[in-house]
Amino acid sequence: MSVFSVLAAAIAPGVALLAYFYLKDRYDTEPVHLVMKVFFFGVLLVFPVMVLQRAFVHGLGDNPFVFSFIISAGVEEFLKWFLIYFVIYKHTSFDEPYDGIVYAVAGSLGFATLENVFYALLNSASISSLLFRALLPVSGHAMFGVIMGYHLGKAKFNPGLTRRHLALSLMLPIFWHGVFDYVLATTKTYWIWFMIPLMAFLWVRSLRKVNRANATSPLRVVRSEEQVKI
Repeated sequence: MSVFSVLAAAIAPGVALLAYFYLKDRYDTEPVHLVMKVFFFGVLLVFPVMVLQRAFVHGLGDNPFVFSFIISAGVEEFLKWFLIYFVIYKHTSFDEPYDGIVYAVAGSLGFATLENVFYALLNSASISSLLFRALLPVSGHAMFGVIMGYHLGKAKFNPGLTRRHLALSLMLPIFWHGVFDYVLATTKTYWIWFMIPLMAFLWVRSLRKVNRANATSPLRVVRSEEQVKI
């Protein structure tokens, strides 16, 4: 395959998933330039993550549990959470619960996309291997982003539960990301029997959170009133 074909195949899954979740916003779609800004920041996160993970591997070793839950999931999800919280959480465009999902997914998929590009270029990846990565690592990052964004939305629009949901917005993505990595690290020959149910569960769970976030949008009431007036 040509370099262009490899790059297109590596980038396409992240862009497609971002478009899918962006268009799931029923009431007030976010500014495209802001979503792409967060996506680009997610791309840039790959570099500090690589440095930090290398340092942690030297310090903590490569025990599968430690690597999966701390070095991989812990570092990646914390930096993604840090990005969304300090760049977007207090932004005026974050004006309904579902927006948390849009921006967290954008940051996660920016990260996953560059990670996928590096994998494709460094491993001379085939279309089949890139399809595998689209269905697992890239899709997985999107699911972790949905979980993070859902709880960030709950934190912002439920003042009495802010601390609880801020904690969940970080800890749950780390947990599920860690489970994902641990399965791949410890089940070399029969991983598919664990991974397919796990991914199905994460997709079903994420789509439910998408519907719940949309259902609690304050703009839903406004749109309903406008339709009644018309």
